[in-house]
Amino acid sequence: MPGRVSTRTSTASHISRNSSTQILNSRRSTTSPTVAVPQEGPESTLRTQICSIFNDAQRTTAGHRKLVVSLRKVQESCCYESIKPGKEAREQFDEDDFNVEIARCVIKLMSVKKSEGVGDRIVRFLGFFLRHASDKDAVLVPESEINETGSFSETASTRLTSHILSILLQFLGSKEKTVRYRSTQLVAHVINSLDSIDDEYYHLLKMGLLRRIRDKEPMIRVQAVLGLGRLAGNEDDGDQESENSDDDDVSGLLEKLLDAIQNDPSADVRRSLLLNLPLTASTLPYLLERARDLDAATRRALYSRLLPALGDFRHLSLSMREKLLRWGLRDRDENVRKATARLFRERWIEDCAGARANGESGALREAVPPSIDGLLELLERIDVVNSGVEEGIASGAMHAFWDGRLDYVEAVSFADPFWDHLSPESAFMARSFNDYCHQQANDKYQTLVEEKMPEVTKLAFFLQRYTNNLVDSLCRNSDRHEADEEEDTVEQEFIVEQLLHIAKTLDYSDEVGRRKMFALLRETLSISELPDEITKLVVDVLRDVCGAEAAGEREFCGVVIEAIAEVHDAIAVDEPAPNNEDESFHSARSEISDTTPTRVKGPRNIAGNEEEDGAKAIREITINMKCLHIAQCMLQNVEVNLHQNVHLVTMLNNLVVPAVRSHEAPVREKGLVCLGLGCLLDKTLADENLILFIHCFKNGHDTLQMTAIHILADILTSHPSLLALKDAESADVAALQKSIFKLFSKGMKAEHAPEIQSAATTALCKLMLTSVIQDEDLLKQAVICYFDPATKENGGVRQALSYFLPVYCHSRRDNMERMARVAGSVMHALVDMAEELDEGEEMVGISMVGNMLVDWTDARKLVVQDEANVSWDEAGKKEVKAINGDIHLDLAESLLENAIYLGCSREDKRASIAMLGKLYITANSSTEKLKKVTELVIQAIDDKIATDAASRNALNKLHVALSRAMGEPRKSKKGIEDTFAPLEGGRTTIEEKGVEESILANENDLKVESVEDAGVMEAKDSLLDELLTDEEDL
Repeated sequence: MPGRVSTRTSTASHISRNSSTQILNSRRSTTSPTVAVPQEGPESTLRTQICSIFNDAQRTTAGHRKLVVSLRKVQESCCYESIKPGKEAREQFDEDDFNVEIARCVIKLMSVKKSEGVGDRIVRFLGFFLRHASDKDAVLVPESEINETGSFSETASTRLTSHILSILLQFLGSKEKTVRYRSTQLVAHVINSLDSIDDEYYHLLKMGLLRRIRDKEPMIRVQAVLGLGRLAGNEDDGDQESENSDDDDVSGLLEKLLDAIQNDPSADVRRSLLLNLPLTASTLPYLLERARDLDAATRRALYSRLLPALGDFRHLSLSMREKLLRWGLRDRDENVRKATARLFRERWIEDCAGARANGESGALREAVPPSIDGLLELLERIDVVNSGVEEGIASGAMHAFWDGRLDYVEAVSFADPFWDHLSPESAFMARSFNDYCHQQANDKYQTLVEEKMPEVTKLAFFLQRYTNNLVDSLCRNSDRHEADEEEDTVEQEFIVEQLLHIAKTLDYSDEVGRRKMFALLRETLSISELPDEITKLVVDVLRDVCGAEAAGEREFCGVVIEAIAEVHDAIAVDEPAPNNEDESFHSARSEISDTTPTRVKGPRNIAGNEEEDGAKAIREITINMKCLHIAQCMLQNVEVNLHQNVHLVTMLNNLVVPAVRSHEAPVREKGLVCLGLGCLLDKTLADENLILFIHCFKNGHDTLQMTAIHILADILTSHPSLLALKDAESADVAALQKSIFKLFSKGMKAEHAPEIQSAATTALCKLMLTSVIQDEDLLKQAVICYFDPATKENGGVRQALSYFLPVYCHSRRDNMERMARVAGSVMHALVDMAEELDEGEEMVGISMVGNMLVDWTDARKLVVQDEANVSWDEAGKKEVKAINGDIHLDLAESLLENAIYLGCSREDKRASIAMLGKLYITANSSTEKLKKVTELVIQAIDDKIATDAASRNALNKLHVALSRAMGEPRKSKKGIEDTFAPLEGGRTTIEEKGVEESILANENDLKVESVEDAGVMEAKDSLLDELLTDEEDL
């Protein structure tokens, strides 16, 4: 049987429908000088036979098998004696004649372009024939001869292969890319078609292909790595230490291929290496690394082809399994996400269920029934305890699993015995099934939940049982001796968390079940040993149980306040106060040291007091942190006004405010968060404490500064009127505004703390987008910060600003006008910054900055049309008028005034004037602004502030646009004509009709019948897509 191409071989050649056959003539330009092209010679029957076979082979691949048999018969007639002596051929041909004719066809193949499908079909035919001929010749060699020599004997097929390879090696270095491509392609195909190659040619081929992996043409590098991938699997240790290598070309083959898969700019090359490199322990990390490749097709190939063929996924490390799932399921390409989900729910589950066959390609014999044990093992293999948290990948993986395996959805069962012996995996399986069914809009899944999941009362009993087990374990750990080993409670905590997640989705219309769950949660919340995450979930579930109405919210707050008091009492009772006085709730916030003077005691008493004071301090911190955490969870679940709930006022006065005044940093930070949450509920409280948060930012450490920024941003978003100027309080509000603006300005300059800089920039962007802050100085600083080389390494700042700046300008006319007013000063600052750059620092070009500023202030890009562009007809129908160009007129005025009056540097003037030629001027602009800008342009031309031809042309283009917008005829002003820069053909800028049309907008093209018919006008040549694309990978 003839051999077939390896399943690991992949080509990226494009097959066209054109079936033309191009012939490579004997031209020196296509071959290197050392290539000897055989002479055509006279026609012969052998040539006619071989050409006929090749002619049929290039048409279609359907008849290749039959044609290979025919060509083999021709080869046997030339290389071997006929077994039928009665029949003699008309002409006698030997083996050399046959090899020359085959080589002649190979040479003609070299000039066939990549787009021609006939070339690919001939390559496949030659590889098929060489494999078939080698198998036939191997049968003719006696086994005794193979055993004696230890290697395969030389046959007609091996000599033909060597002859073809010797010719192809000469073409690998050709100057013509088509010749290099076809020769490399044929060499790679031959390597992948044969089982063995002569040692001499093995090293020559390796050397030649190694040079081709550095070729400038990606299609050639693809073919080179296809061949080297097969050779890399056969590389032995002797090759690594070869002393006869040319410039170390033949050493470290695998290392060179691994370098190519990481650094080659062509996605096709990286994908070919991904599918053709040998799967070994040394190459596997580099192959799995392609899950983060820039090319979506390469990432998809990893999940859809390499990983399914890899074998049992359990051989991968736990961290690699988690990374592959996270990268794949959260990929930005939908096809990659689908391939990852299919891998998880089809291949990995079958590995755990034990149903995979050992056949070819790891194919499954047949679908097996759902295995719940296999699913539990799969969850264990992805470490569901750590990956099943809120930000983990296990939830997404199981959602994809249930979505694609409906057989498991029908087969899974959650009867009472299932809940008696819960493990982390089984608890998470039940929780993921419950979440998946509730996320579906189909009534079928709601019925499944009702049938399979327990009702509220049963779940409350199960939750109580596992909570008690957890509390018992925590108590044993707290009472253990130092020598005893601490009991691991992570799995028990995880089980309780999953049950609470299920409880959040239950229907509490059943009053009996609601009361049982309410009592259980009330009792659980007062347990002082409860972990923080479970406490948060208990509060969330309790809020749902109490109901969404105002009465339910008041009940919820009262219950939580009682639980806080019980938690305090449970902790404080461990060590009673002196003189057997009961510590009040206020004692948890008292100072550590007693202000009452005491008599100095002996050294022994002093040491005892220090120990007692230390224990008291730790106890007070523990009390405050636990109570504040419960209070924070409660404040995150209420929406009523603060003064309408007496429980909240009491809690703030007795717990939160003293915590903010505490000298302990953890308590103070937690209290600050709770106070910020309380400010969101009451505007008066927020107004009173804004100065406090500003003070925390000025004098606090990094963590406290970030907390203060987040709180201030949330307060100003919830209560934007706090910064609104009023007549009665204008001075106080102005001072508050100044302090807040200074805070954000300082935060954006915090280059020593990238987290603070990113938090301040993001918060400012949100507040400016919502028009809470409208300060031009902060806008100017944000634009400068975006282009500042110092923020190059801070991806959070760059990403936030790359989204904010275009959206801010294009969303409202007021924002665009504000940007136009600061554009001149921004250009001046950035030009000075560019001149002061240190060696090695890079910055965006000033011309690019100017293009962005012009784009951000282009009125055609406004998404929401305002009164300047919208009018109403007599019938009350909305109409869109021509675009108003006042914004670019304001920008032109600002730039011209800076260039004329401020004495800017030469580079500053050049950058500002270059922007003038790109402005959008229309006749629908203000007449006064048109006249004022025209006067400034004429003054600039008269003062000759433009020193180069490009700047003069920009001024002249703006002057022509202004004249036409005002409806004035073009005047022949000598002062203007003298400054025009001549263009090709002896014409000036004004004489160019096309230039005039590109400056002045055609109003007839800009009018729109109505908003209903045309929608929002689309802007052309926008830089928005470029900005977002350039910065989203930072």
